[in-house]
Amino acid sequence: MSFDTVTEATTRERTVMTLQIPSRMTAVQLVGHGGLETLRYSDDVATPQPGEGEVLIKVAAAGVNNTDINTRIGWYSKKIEDATDTGGADGFEDIDDTDATWSGVPMAFPRIQGADCCGHIVDVGEGVDGARIGERVIVRNMLRSYVGYRPFECWTFGSECDGGFAQYAKAPSRETHKVDCDWSDAELASIPCAYSTAENMLHRAQVGAERVLVTGASGGVGSAAIQLAKRRGAHVTGVAAAAKTGDVRAVGADDVVDRNADLAEAVGRETVDVVIDLVAGPTWPSLLDILKRGGRYVTAGAIAGPLVSLDVRTLYLKDLSLIGCTFQDDIVFENLVSYIERDEIRPIVAKTFPLSEIGRAQEHFLAKNFTGKLVLLPPA
Repeated sequence: MSFDTVTEATTRERTVMTLQIPSRMTAVQLVGHGGLETLRYSDDVATPQPGEGEVLIKVAAAGVNNTDINTRIGWYSKKIEDATDTGGADGFEDIDDTDATWSGVPMAFPRIQGADCCGHIVDVGEGVDGARIGERVIVRNMLRSYVGYRPFECWTFGSECDGGFAQYAKAPSRETHKVDCDWSDAELASIPCAYSTAENMLHRAQVGAERVLVTGASGGVGSAAIQLAKRRGAHVTGVAAAAKTGDVRAVGADDVVDRNADLAEAVGRETVDVVIDLVAGPTWPSLLDILKRGGRYVTAGAIAGPLVSLDVRTLYLKDLSLIGCTFQDDIVFENLVSYIERDEIRPIVAKTFPLSEIGRAQEHFLAKNFTGKLVLLPPA
C-alpha cells in the first residue's frame, strides 16, 4: 500500500469518527468554590475542539481524587488552615479566591474538573498524526505543554484547564500516552493522578531497597506508593486505620501501623530511611522522630491539616532532607506507562459511580471507608 493510500485511509477514518462526535456533551461543571452544590451535571455542554497539538478523547472513566475536592472547596488558599475533610462536603465559609488553585492563579468558572482520564482518541488537532485516532490513552495530569515545559511549572488537568469529568476531553498530544494493557477502564483511570504523585515522590527521594513508611496507606496515593516502593525493593510500613490493616497488607505492605498509634513506639526512633507523607497535621513531628540520621521526608499532601510544628534542631542535627513534590519530571509518567504494560503494578478499584452521581461519589470519598480508588463512569 502506498503512502498516499495510507494517508487517504487515515483521513477517511478521521472524517467518519469526527462526524460521530456530537456538538454538545454531558459533563459536570464546577460553577464556583464551595460545597457539593457547586457541581452542576448537564447534558448540554459544548464538546471541546482540539487545537494545534491537541487530541480529543472520548472519556471512558475518570478517577476521584483529593485534588478535585480541594480545588472545589478552595483548600489550596493560604487562608485555609483546616484538614481537607472539614469543608469537603459543604465548603468553607470564607476563602480567598485569588490563591485557591494549584498554580495560585484564580480559577476560571465554569470548570470541568477531573485530574484522571482514560479513554480513546477520536479526533486530532493541527500538527497531530491522524493515525493516533483509536488509541487507548491516559493523560498526564500535571501538564507542561501549556507552560512551555519550564522547570517547576505545570497546569493540573481539571484545574487550570478542563479535565475528565465529561464525555469528551481535550489534552496535549505529547502528554496523552497510549497504553497497551488488558485492564478495565476503571483500573486505567486510577493511574494518572494517584500513581504519578506516588511515583514522583519515590523518584525525587531516590528510593531503593531501604525502609519506607507511607502515611494514608489505604488511599489512592498511599496504596500506589506501597506498590511502587515494593517494586523498588523497599521494605514498606503502611500507616492506616486499624480496620484497614488487612487491605493495606494485601496491597503489599510488609507492616501496618494503626494511624492512632505512637509512631516512635510502634516503629522505633531512627529506624526509617524515607517517609512518604500525605497526611501532615498535628502528629507530623513524630514522622521526623522515626527517620534515621540523613533520612528523607517527602510530601505531596496534607489531608489532616497543612500547618505543622517543626523543631528546626531536629532537622539540622539529624541532617534530614525535606522534599515537597508537585512538579514531575517527564520520566515519571513515562515510567508508569511502562510499569502498566509490563504488569508490574495494579490499582485497587473500590467502587465505581455513574458521572451523574459525582456528589455521592465525593461523599463516599470523604467518608474514607474504602481502600484504593473511586472512579466515575460517564454516559456512553
